[in-house]
Amino acid sequence: MIVATTVAIGGMGLVCGVALAMAARFLAVHEDPRVEELTEILPGANCGGCGFAGCGEYAKAIIVDGAEVTLCAPGGAEILDNIAAFMGVEAEAGEKHVAIVLCGGDNAKAPRRFDYNGVADCNAAHAVDGGDKKCNHGCLGYGSCARACPVEAIEITGTGIAVVHPELCIGCRKCVKTCPRFIIEMVPESQATHVFCSSKDKGPIVKKACQVGCIGCRLCVKFGGESFEMDGFLARRNYETPIEDEDTVIDKCPGDCIVRQEKSAAG
Repeated sequence: MIVATTVAIGGMGLVCGVALAMAARFLAVHEDPRVEELTEILPGANCGGCGFAGCGEYAKAIIVDGAEVTLCAPGGAEILDNIAAFMGVEAEAGEKHVAIVLCGGDNAKAPRRFDYNGVADCNAAHAVDGGDKKCNHGCLGYGSCARACPVEAIEITGTGIAVVHPELCIGCRKCVKTCPRFIIEMVPESQATHVFCSSKDKGPIVKKACQVGCIGCRLCVKFGGESFEMDGFLARRNYETPIEDEDTVIDKCPGDCIVRQEKSAAG
């Protein structure tokens, strides 16, 4: 009886082994060796800024699916040239885009509604009655974006607001995805003048919540032309059109929210 059982189990094991071996041979997915080679060319940041899970997945998408070769922001022009040469195509790098926090309402200019004593995380703070900041659109300052940044390009200053050091930013967009208030945007690196406000509330509401908010007066559109546009009561920069007279636009803004950003000394 024991011998018969042993033989039966051994036979089943042999059959399963043969079946697995055949499956491995005939059902195996053979990856194009160029995927691994292209992965080695990519910077290895695995930031996901290209829209894929990591550098390996992006390389696979280029080789197998014909994805654009220009999607690796951290790699810059040098990596783009290497990818293009590897794929035998021509590609021109567009202008580098960096993250910016479109809020100027620090602790001195934008009051808090209550004392938040929870987890130091913007998403957690935002979940508590919409956040402790009186402005429902302003930076909460608890550092979720800074912790998400893989290169430490974001600093939470002593004023309680997040600041991006553009010379360190690799354009991975992780901070953009992390911010619960959606006030971090990608802008052309060459542009220095921005509307540091994200509130779409009417002027009187904005003035009660922040000393440097956009009140929807449209003076920037009047003096800056097509370099500014209105999104409801909120002025936004149109980065495709340069500002002809930045000093006038900045000086005329009654909310003091149009600011020329000085180059950071970080790094």
